[in-house]
Amino acid sequence: MEYVILVNEQDQVVGFEEKQKAHQLGFLHRAFSIFLFRNNEILMQQRHPQKYHCGGLWTNTVCSHPRENEITFDAANRRLFEELGIGADLREVDQFIYRAELANGLIEHELDHVFIGHYDGDISQFNPEEISELKWMDIQDLERDLAAHPERYTPWLKQALTLACQATIIP
Repeated sequence: MEYVILVNEQDQVVGFEEKQKAHQLGFLHRAFSIFLFRNNEILMQQRHPQKYHCGGLWTNTVCSHPRENEITFDAANRRLFEELGIGADLREVDQFIYRAELANGLIEHELDHVFIGHYDGDISQFNPEEISELKWMDIQDLERDLAAHPERYTPWLKQALTLACQATIIP
């Protein structure tokens, strides 16, 4: 059974809850989103259709939750390896809170830490139990498609993408 870290709006730990229950009740919990860049492209993943929520939707390179007593940076690196079989030099650039009611009755209510990194190596060894497909997308093409077809993407992507892209242009 997996647990998530419950937090308040200042990202202070207030408890722990079983992941499914936290999403059923909409408890605010800690999460992270990773964006890997290559030139003017972002590595996007299509979530496996059997994921407990947002299956089949396109999202950022990796998104997940740290475990109890796990530093968020360490969790981001762990999940990058578990899902894609790769490592990258990540840096945290921002965080935000969002709440989304999902089609299957679950509620995403997360304080999401946004990480960015650069990668231009092999992406063929991804975990097929987590990811259906990976592809590099031009940032402007992604922004246009996200605006025209938001139903193709996860609910957190737009806000996380904005923060990730802003951070890449800051010297």
